[in-house]
Amino acid sequence: MTDTPDDGLAILSAANLALPGVRHAFFTRAGGVSDGVYESLNGGVGSDDEPSRVAENRARMARRLAAEADRLLVPYQIHSSEALYVDAPWEADARPRCDGLVTDQAALALGVTGADCGMLLFADARAGVVGACHAGWKGALTGMIEATVAAMETRGARRADVHVALGPAIGPKSYEVGAEFVERFVSVDARHARFFAPSTRAGHAMFDLPSFIESRVAALDVASFESLRIDTYTNETHCFSYRRSVHRKEPDYGRLVSAIALG
Repeated sequence: MTDTPDDGLAILSAANLALPGVRHAFFTRAGGVSDGVYESLNGGVGSDDEPSRVAENRARMARRLAAEADRLLVPYQIHSSEALYVDAPWEADARPRCDGLVTDQAALALGVTGADCGMLLFADARAGVVGACHAGWKGALTGMIEATVAAMETRGARRADVHVALGPAIGPKSYEVGAEFVERFVSVDARHARFFAPSTRAGHAMFDLPSFIESRVAALDVASFESLRIDTYTNETHCFSYRRSVHRKEPDYGRLVSAIALG
Protein backbone atom coordinates (compact mmCIF):
# COMPACT_ATOMS: atom_id res chain seq x y z
CA MET A 1 0.00 0.00 0.00
CA THR A 2 1.24 3.51 -0.85
CA ASP A 3 0.35 6.45 1.36
CA THR A 4 1.16 10.07 0.45
CA PRO A 5 0.08 12.36 3.30
CA ASP A 6 0.45 16.11 3.61
CA ASP A 7 4.20 15.86 4.23
CA GLY A 8 4.70 14.65 0.64
CA LEU A 9 6.48 11.45 1.58
CA ALA A 10 5.23 8.54 -0.52
CA ILE A 11 5.30 5.65 1.93
CA LEU A 12 4.97 1.96 1.18
CA SER A 13 3.69 -0.27 3.96
CA ALA A 14 3.17 -3.96 4.64
CA ALA A 15 -0.18 -5.20 5.88
CA ASN A 16 1.38 -7.76 8.21
CA LEU A 17 3.25 -5.01 10.09
CA ALA A 18 0.06 -3.10 10.89
CA LEU A 19 0.43 -4.20 14.50
CA PRO A 20 -0.52 -2.46 17.77
CA GLY A 21 2.34 -0.34 19.06
CA VAL A 22 4.39 -0.62 15.85
CA ARG A 23 5.08 2.03 13.22
CA HIS A 24 6.92 1.32 10.00
CA ALA A 25 7.62 2.79 6.58
CA PHE A 26 9.29 1.65 3.41
CA PHE A 27 10.20 5.14 2.25
CA THR A 28 10.29 5.75 -1.48
CA ARG A 29 12.38 8.38 -3.26
CA ALA A 30 9.53 10.94 -3.14
CA GLY A 31 9.17 13.83 -0.71
CA GLY A 32 12.72 14.99 -0.11
CA VAL A 33 14.97 17.93 -0.94
CA SER A 34 17.76 16.32 -2.98
CA ASP A 35 18.08 16.80 -6.72
CA GLY A 36 19.83 15.34 -9.76
CA VAL A 37 20.47 11.59 -9.52
CA TYR A 38 19.46 11.82 -5.85
CA GLU A 39 15.98 13.22 -6.48
CA SER A 40 14.43 13.54 -4.01
CA LEU A 41 14.33 11.58 -0.72
CA ASN A 42 17.89 10.27 -0.71
CA GLY A 43 18.71 8.75 2.68
CA GLY A 44 22.27 7.69 1.94
CA VAL A 45 24.92 9.35 4.07
CA GLY A 46 27.43 7.32 2.05
CA SER A 47 26.38 8.97 -1.18
CA ASP A 48 28.01 12.08 -2.63
CA ASP A 49 24.83 14.07 -2.10
CA GLU A 50 25.01 17.31 -0.12
CA PRO A 51 25.11 16.17 3.56
CA SER A 52 22.67 18.86 4.68
CA ARG A 53 20.12 17.57 2.18
CA VAL A 54 20.51 13.98 3.33
CA ALA A 55 20.13 15.18 6.92
CA GLU A 56 16.90 16.99 6.07
CA ASN A 57 15.60 13.95 4.22
CA ARG A 58 16.29 11.72 7.20
CA ALA A 59 14.72 14.23 9.56
CA ARG A 60 11.54 14.07 7.50
CA MET A 61 11.58 10.29 7.71
CA ALA A 62 12.10 10.40 11.46
CA ARG A 63 9.16 12.75 11.90
CA ARG A 64 6.96 10.38 9.95
CA LEU A 65 7.84 7.71 12.51
CA ALA A 66 7.29 10.13 15.42
CA ALA A 67 10.99 9.99 16.31
CA GLU A 68 13.63 12.64 16.87
CA ALA A 69 16.02 13.07 13.94
CA ASP A 70 19.01 11.71 15.89
CA ARG A 71 17.00 8.67 16.94
CA LEU A 72 16.50 7.29 13.45
CA LEU A 73 19.39 4.85 13.57
CA VAL A 74 20.93 3.39 10.42
CA PRO A 75 24.15 1.34 10.66
CA TYR A 76 27.25 1.49 8.51
CA GLN A 77 26.30 -1.40 6.26
CA ILE A 78 29.03 -3.82 5.21
CA HIS A 79 27.13 -6.79 3.68
CA SER A 80 27.69 -8.79 6.86
CA SER A 81 25.61 -11.29 8.81
CA GLU A 82 25.76 -9.38 12.10
CA ALA A 83 22.82 -7.84 13.95
CA LEU A 84 23.19 -5.67 17.05
CA TYR A 85 20.88 -4.70 19.88
CA VAL A 86 20.74 -0.93 20.42
CA ASP A 87 19.15 1.03 23.24
CA ALA A 88 20.48 4.55 22.64
CA PRO A 89 21.51 6.76 19.71
CA TRP A 90 25.15 7.04 18.67
CA GLU A 91 27.27 9.89 17.39
CA ALA A 92 27.13 10.47 13.64
CA ASP A 93 30.74 9.32 13.20
CA ALA A 94 30.31 6.23 15.37
CA ARG A 95 27.82 4.16 13.42
CA PRO A 96 28.25 0.45 14.14
CA ARG A 97 29.48 -1.63 11.21
CA CYS A 98 26.76 -4.23 10.78
CA ASP A 99 23.65 -4.89 8.70
CA GLY A 100 20.95 -5.46 11.29
CA LEU A 101 19.60 -3.59 14.29
CA VAL A 102 17.19 -4.67 17.02
CA THR A 103 15.61 -2.70 19.86
CA ASP A 104 12.94 -2.79 22.54
CA GLN A 105 13.16 0.96 23.15
CA ALA A 106 10.18 3.06 22.04
CA ALA A 107 12.24 6.23 21.59
CA LEU A 108 14.27 4.73 18.74
CA ALA A 109 13.53 4.10 15.07
CA LEU A 110 15.65 1.52 13.29
CA GLY A 111 16.43 1.82 9.62
CA VAL A 112 18.46 0.31 6.81
CA THR A 113 19.27 1.64 3.36
CA GLY A 114 19.08 -0.06 0.00
CA ALA A 115 19.17 0.53 -3.73
CA ASP A 116 18.53 -3.03 -5.01
CA CYS A 117 19.42 -5.10 -1.93
CA GLY A 118 16.70 -6.45 0.30
CA MET A 119 15.51 -4.28 3.19
CA LEU A 120 13.58 -6.24 5.81
CA LEU A 121 11.58 -5.05 8.80
CA PHE A 122 10.69 -7.28 11.76
CA ALA A 123 8.21 -6.92 14.62
CA ASP A 124 7.08 -8.91 17.63
CA ALA A 125 4.32 -6.68 19.01
CA ARG A 126 3.68 -8.98 21.98
CA ALA A 127 7.25 -8.80 23.23
CA GLY A 128 7.72 -5.19 22.13
CA VAL A 129 10.78 -5.91 19.98
CA VAL A 130 11.47 -4.67 16.45
CA GLY A 131 14.31 -5.05 13.99
CA ALA A 132 15.59 -4.01 10.58
CA CYS A 133 18.17 -5.60 8.33
CA HIS A 134 19.88 -5.06 4.99
CA ALA A 135 20.22 -8.30 3.03
CA GLY A 136 21.76 -8.30 -0.40
CA TRP A 137 22.74 -11.61 -1.93
CA LYS A 138 25.73 -12.01 0.37
CA GLY A 139 23.90 -11.18 3.57
CA ALA A 140 20.93 -13.34 2.65
CA LEU A 141 23.21 -16.27 1.81
CA THR A 142 25.37 -16.01 4.92
CA GLY A 143 22.67 -15.59 7.57
CA MET A 144 21.79 -11.92 7.96
CA ILE A 145 18.06 -12.59 8.29
CA GLU A 146 18.58 -15.39 10.78
CA ALA A 147 20.95 -13.22 12.83
CA THR A 148 18.32 -10.49 13.12
CA VAL A 149 15.68 -12.88 14.43
CA ALA A 150 18.21 -14.39 16.83
CA ALA A 151 19.07 -10.92 18.16
CA MET A 152 15.36 -10.25 18.68
CA GLU A 153 15.06 -13.48 20.64
CA THR A 154 17.75 -12.31 23.07
CA ARG A 155 15.38 -9.44 23.97
CA GLY A 156 12.41 -11.70 24.61
CA ALA A 157 10.89 -12.05 21.15
CA ARG A 158 9.46 -15.40 20.03
CA ARG A 159 9.92 -16.25 16.39
CA ALA A 160 6.39 -17.62 16.31
CA ASP A 161 5.27 -14.04 17.00
CA VAL A 162 7.70 -12.28 14.65
CA HIS A 163 6.24 -10.72 11.52
CA VAL A 164 8.66 -9.95 8.66
CA ALA A 165 8.24 -7.79 5.57
CA LEU A 166 10.53 -7.25 2.58
CA GLY A 167 10.50 -3.85 0.92
CA PRO A 168 11.53 -2.87 -2.61
CA ALA A 169 14.39 -4.95 -4.01
CA ILE A 170 15.74 -5.80 -7.42
CA GLY A 171 13.41 -8.21 -9.17
CA PRO A 172 14.05 -11.56 -10.87
CA LYS A 173 13.74 -10.11 -14.37
CA SER A 174 16.32 -7.40 -13.65
CA TYR A 175 19.10 -9.22 -11.80
CA GLU A 176 21.47 -10.87 -14.28
CA VAL A 177 24.46 -12.67 -12.79
CA GLY A 178 27.42 -14.68 -14.02
CA ALA A 179 28.16 -18.38 -13.77
CA GLU A 180 30.47 -17.92 -10.76
CA PHE A 181 27.63 -16.28 -8.86
CA VAL A 182 25.35 -19.24 -9.54
CA GLU A 183 28.06 -21.69 -8.52
CA ARG A 184 28.56 -19.87 -5.21
CA PHE A 185 24.92 -20.48 -4.30
CA VAL A 186 24.67 -24.03 -5.62
CA SER A 187 27.86 -25.05 -3.83
CA VAL A 188 26.18 -24.13 -0.54
CA ASP A 189 22.96 -26.01 -1.35
CA ALA A 190 22.07 -27.63 -4.67
CA ARG A 191 18.42 -26.65 -4.08
CA HIS A 192 19.41 -23.01 -4.57
CA ALA A 193 19.41 -23.67 -8.30
CA ARG A 194 15.68 -23.04 -8.30
CA PHE A 195 16.26 -19.34 -7.73
CA PHE A 196 18.00 -18.94 -11.08
CA ALA A 197 16.43 -18.75 -14.53
CA PRO A 198 18.10 -18.73 -17.95
CA SER A 199 19.35 -15.41 -19.28
CA THR A 200 19.45 -14.35 -22.91
CA ARG A 201 23.24 -14.07 -22.56
CA ALA A 202 25.35 -17.19 -22.64
CA GLY A 203 27.00 -18.00 -19.33
CA HIS A 204 24.59 -15.83 -17.36
CA ALA A 205 21.41 -16.34 -15.35
CA MET A 206 18.65 -14.29 -13.76
CA PHE A 207 18.59 -14.37 -9.95
CA ASP A 208 15.39 -14.13 -7.92
CA LEU A 209 16.61 -12.37 -4.78
CA PRO A 210 13.13 -11.74 -3.29
CA SER A 211 12.21 -15.42 -3.53
CA PHE A 212 15.55 -16.45 -2.06
CA ILE A 213 14.96 -14.11 0.86
CA GLU A 214 11.45 -15.49 1.29
CA SER A 215 12.85 -19.02 1.48
CA ARG A 216 15.26 -18.00 4.24
CA VAL A 217 12.45 -16.40 6.23
CA ALA A 218 10.16 -19.40 5.71
CA ALA A 219 12.79 -21.71 7.23
CA LEU A 220 12.59 -19.70 10.45
CA ASP A 221 8.89 -20.49 11.05
CA VAL A 222 8.00 -16.91 11.86
CA ALA A 223 4.43 -15.66 12.27
CA SER A 224 4.14 -14.16 8.79
CA PHE A 225 6.06 -12.86 5.82
CA GLU A 226 5.08 -10.28 3.24
CA SER A 227 7.01 -9.11 0.18
CA LEU A 228 6.05 -5.86 -1.49
CA ARG A 229 7.33 -7.30 -4.79
CA ILE A 230 8.47 -3.93 -6.07
CA ASP A 231 11.43 -4.08 -8.45
CA THR A 232 13.84 -1.23 -7.68
CA TYR A 233 15.39 -1.45 -11.14
CA THR A 234 12.18 -1.00 -13.14
CA ASN A 235 10.21 1.20 -10.72
CA GLU A 236 12.08 4.47 -11.17
CA THR A 237 9.14 6.51 -9.84
CA HIS A 238 9.50 5.09 -6.35
CA CYS A 239 12.98 3.58 -6.23
CA PHE A 240 16.66 4.25 -6.49
CA SER A 241 18.68 1.46 -8.11
CA TYR A 242 22.42 0.88 -8.05
CA ARG A 243 22.28 -1.41 -11.07
CA ARG A 244 20.19 1.05 -13.07
CA SER A 245 22.67 3.80 -12.30
CA VAL A 246 25.57 1.62 -13.48
CA HIS A 247 23.82 0.77 -16.73
CA ARG A 248 23.18 4.47 -17.33
CA LYS A 249 26.76 5.36 -16.37
CA GLU A 250 25.53 7.83 -13.77
CA PRO A 251 28.09 9.16 -11.27
CA ASP A 252 26.24 7.98 -8.16
CA TYR A 253 22.84 6.86 -6.90
CA GLY A 254 20.44 7.59 -4.06
CA ARG A 255 19.52 5.21 -1.26
CA LEU A 256 16.09 4.22 -0.06
CA VAL A 257 15.40 3.89 3.66
CA SER A 258 13.13 1.37 5.35
CA ALA A 259 12.48 1.88 9.05
CA ILE A 260 10.45 0.64 12.01
CA ALA A 261 9.73 1.88 15.53
CA LEU A 262 7.74 1.03 18.65
CA GLY A 263 5.15 3.33 20.14
